[in-house]
Amino acid sequence: MAVVACGTAQAGGGPFGIDHTVHYDNSGIWKRSNQNILFYGTVLTVGGGALWLGDQDKLGDTFWRSTDAMVTTAITTQTMKWIFQRERPSQTNDPNKFFQGWGAHSFPSNEVGAITAAVTPFIATYGKEHPSAYLLTLLPAYAAVARVKTHGHWQSDVLVGAAIGTGMGLWAMHRESPWTLSLLPNGFQLGYSRHFD
Repeated sequence: MAVVACGTAQAGGGPFGIDHTVHYDNSGIWKRSNQNILFYGTVLTVGGGALWLGDQDKLGDTFWRSTDAMVTTAITTQTMKWIFQRERPSQTNDPNKFFQGWGAHSFPSNEVGAITAAVTPFIATYGKEHPSAYLLTLLPAYAAVARVKTHGHWQSDVLVGAAIGTGMGLWAMHRESPWTLSLLPNGFQLGYSRHFD
């Protein structure tokens, strides 16, 4: 299968036949430091929002469901990395290098999965009332493109990561109550903001 990228035809590979290296770009908006800001900012925002608001209102409940989705996505993607042991584009030009040992952790993308998992409950909760919530999809889309441009992941890595994050986000929304909250003492249901009322 031929894939056209940047005006040149390259053979695709990987599980979907779409994986190929792209021109390396670790500058401007695509810089790895900007990717880290988005990832860690997402983790801190979701975790902080959940702890601050508790589970006593719609927004707080959504933060906790987002936390559920991120935790389960992290467990799933990390387990898959250990199983599939795929080399990153920074390690090889061959997208079919699976089962290459413990130093190979490309498939799937933790970061894209986590960011997708974080935004999915907010989109599911607020999208119909506030269509601007759908703009949150730009965050995982940016992360996916950036990870490919900096040779951190293949195209299929980010697509599978996003699919896992979406699935876990929807799973979290259909639970009766947030899973991670049930693992913590009851005080977390109130949130720290209640202590200042």
